[in-house]
Amino acid sequence: MKRAPVVIIGSGPAGYTAAIYASRANLEPVMFEGFYSGPAGGQLMTTTDVENYPGFPDGVLGPDLMQGFRKQAERFGTQFFTDDVVEVDFDAHPYTVKGKKHSISADSVIIATGASANRLEIPGSGDGEFWQKGVTACAICDGAAPIFRDGRLFVIGGGDSACEEAIYLTKFGKEVFLVHRRDELRASKIMQQRVINHPKVKILWDTVLTKIDGDDVVKEVVIKNLKTEEESVEKANGVFFAIGHTPNTAFLKDKVKLHDNGYIAVEPGTTKTNIDLVFACGDAQDHVYRQAVTAAGTGCMAAIEAERALSEKGLVE
Repeated sequence: MKRAPVVIIGSGPAGYTAAIYASRANLEPVMFEGFYSGPAGGQLMTTTDVENYPGFPDGVLGPDLMQGFRKQAERFGTQFFTDDVVEVDFDAHPYTVKGKKHSISADSVIIATGASANRLEIPGSGDGEFWQKGVTACAICDGAAPIFRDGRLFVIGGGDSACEEAIYLTKFGKEVFLVHRRDELRASKIMQQRVINHPKVKILWDTVLTKIDGDDVVKEVVIKNLKTEEESVEKANGVFFAIGHTPNTAFLKDKVKLHDNGYIAVEPGTTKTNIDLVFACGDAQDHVYRQAVTAAGTGCMAAIEAERALSEKGLVE
């Protein structure tokens, strides 16, 4: 079985950045960039315009940004497996990383598997419909886009994240509607009060969104009151899912320490996990910021920390 100084599990901004730094340090990284579990490149592969990544004043398409990351990592010698990791063995060193098609022995491992935004199966919200054409799961990422400015925006959810996103969107939208299926919010009291008292936010209690429609972009939604069963068609410029994210860490259960929410636990201020020479970066360990630029930053950290640890142990020169 081939042995590599660094094996990176996952791609996206975190994984590709880790690969760039590791390959430039002559660590000959091998990356499992994913296949069946999702597109190589992560969540940005399903994003259109990215307008908040530094260095692109006119914005950049998510897939183009990720392709640039990948080419840069490839330029310095990263080896790519378009494969999903199904199992890791951290009980004995060197570690073993098993994919569906490839297996490799690793002196160190960087986990960059990211997280997936939770979506509801609403007609019109899926890939090939209006996803990223007015439907999104990140107000901070997408809220400033021209498509949403001065529009009627609908946020689905009832927790702190939903309230935060609704308030954030008031900077851009003419009206913001918080769609919640119950008669009380799950958010903290202070967040509830901020939403309830905000003049541009209206809470639609006991309500669900049942359909999203439009032409090239979202134009209207159908909402239903669960108590009266009454449905109505509303003009809309955007729909924002704010019902949480699920970290892509199921294969790591009982392998590394995870928080109760499934995100990988790291030593504060580092990317170090509880396993020696195993590091975690990007959204797989970040449930707070979840931005491409912060993911890239932790990818850099993971590669630098891996290089230092490998050198200290005499595993690389």
